Amino acid sequence: MARWVTLAFALSCLLAAAHAATLGVVRTEGGFVEGTHKRIGTLFPDYIDIFKGIPFAAEPKVFEKAERHPGWPGTLKATSYKDRCLQADLTQNGVRGSLDCLYLNIWVPQSRSEVSTNLPVMVWIYGGAFLLGGAQGANVLDNYLYDGQEIALRGNVIVVTLNYRVGPLGFLSTGDENAPGNYGLWDQHMAIAWVKRNIANFGGNPDNITIFGESAGGASVSLQTLTPYNVGLVKRAISQSGTGLCSWAIQRNPLKYARELAANVGCPVDNTAVLANCLRNTDPSALTVAYKLQLTNLEYPIVYYLSYSPVIDGDFIPEEPRDLFANSADVDYLAGVNNMDGHMFAGVDLPVINEPLQRISIESIENLVEGLTLPIGQEGSAAGYGIYSYYWGSNPTQEQLKRTVVDVETDYIFLVPTQEALALHYQNAKSAKTYSYLFSHPSRMPIYPTWTGADHADDLQYLFAKPFNNIAAYRPQDRDVSAAMIAYWTNFAATGDPNSGPSKVPTPWLSYNTHYGQYLEINKSINFQSMKQSLRSPYVKFWVYNFRSFPEFQANF
Repeated sequence: MARWVTLAFALSCLLAAAHAATLGVVRTEGGFVEGTHKRIGTLFPDYIDIFKGIPFAAEPKVFEKAERHPGWPGTLKATSYKDRCLQADLTQNGVRGSLDCLYLNIWVPQSRSEVSTNLPVMVWIYGGAFLLGGAQGANVLDNYLYDGQEIALRGNVIVVTLNYRVGPLGFLSTGDENAPGNYGLWDQHMAIAWVKRNIANFGGNPDNITIFGESAGGASVSLQTLTPYNVGLVKRAISQSGTGLCSWAIQRNPLKYARELAANVGCPVDNTAVLANCLRNTDPSALTVAYKLQLTNLEYPIVYYLSYSPVIDGDFIPEEPRDLFANSADVDYLAGVNNMDGHMFAGVDLPVINEPLQRISIESIENLVEGLTLPIGQEGSAAGYGIYSYYWGSNPTQEQLKRTVVDVETDYIFLVPTQEALALHYQNAKSAKTYSYLFSHPSRMPIYPTWTGADHADDLQYLFAKPFNNIAAYRPQDRDVSAAMIAYWTNFAATGDPNSGPSKVPTPWLSYNTHYGQYLEINKSINFQSMKQSLRSPYVKFWVYNFRSFPEFQANF
């Protein structure tokens, strides 16, 4: 008898799988697309439709805005990722990717009984210093970092990832009409607009689109909420470790780097029209490798060497980003940083911080602070050093000194501009809510010192559910962090409130205001004590007070 019950149950599972809801062929503005339908699990399976490699724009011309895709005949088999946009490889001597790269990917969760409709939509924008990256992210074999499957299934949302141009091809600018720049931002905008026009056919709610991203992707998200071109397209936004107010998010002297690149490929440099025309007729691969990010023998901190970024072009970014927050007045905004976001950069500027047997000197810390405070002179530098050394005592330990280096770089590069963006969003908000967080789950890199907290990009593995994909490589506490992050993020996408939605969360997350500066600390022990106030307030006040003089310095760098 028991055997027949088991067989009957198995048969019912097979029948359910055979009749599971699926989108099948979907109509888009460019033509029909067909993805893959996937069943995950056995006894209580999940179902998902996946579409990879849907074009949202035509192959772009060099240093020009992309145009709409002309469409295709028949049904497009959307079953594999397309090339990332042309970019330098890790050696900086070769290239990878393609000019024909403006494609996106979509994950749609399904039930066994009916096709999903009116789901919240989350559009991911990757980071990579505006120099590298791709919609699928890094991979080990077929395990891609930005696989949206787990977020979609766990949060009952549609996930979209997109490509955009990077490096010189995405962000070179002559500072005038001959090559205005921001091509990568226009790519992102085109993808968001495509989603707005087409996502209903995939079961998504076009009036509930959340854009989210990390590092340069987080800064891009911020800038996409500030541009007038996206008003009404985006309902919510999440910036992780980057906003449009970061010093590296806006290039203040683009013509300098355009001329340097032109000289490297043999183009004239004195006339911007001639320069731009020459570059457009140069091999795109040659343009890409003509720029190399300097990593050694640095005169200044590494953050100042990030040459290709968005520019204030009078169009997509019409004026200073901090003056554009009225455009995001109705966009719910969630933003935060990792508690040691600056560790990666500090390791380039002062490699000694990662050497347990080597000592760091107080003089080297003074020099670092001076390098980051050059525009405010010796007095400002002394004030900055005084703030960061205040709690050392008379005999600081090596760990104290090395942690201070990371704190300085984290504050300047990420934390302070994020806090300022949160404050400006709150002050300009009409219907929108504001949420702040600090991610502090320690790095799992075995080569780092034991005191290292959450380094730059450490949050991504948890947001994209890697602890659930590779059980042996992660601990139960890592899965707790991942589950909490996905729950908060997808609830926010669904309702504008990280506490309200389909997923249970560990503790209430109070919205931010400028009076208390409420933020949630995210790590393995999220409880009522994880809601805190006034994140690094003395350091934020120091940098914000002095930030406004930085653009002039950067323009002359």
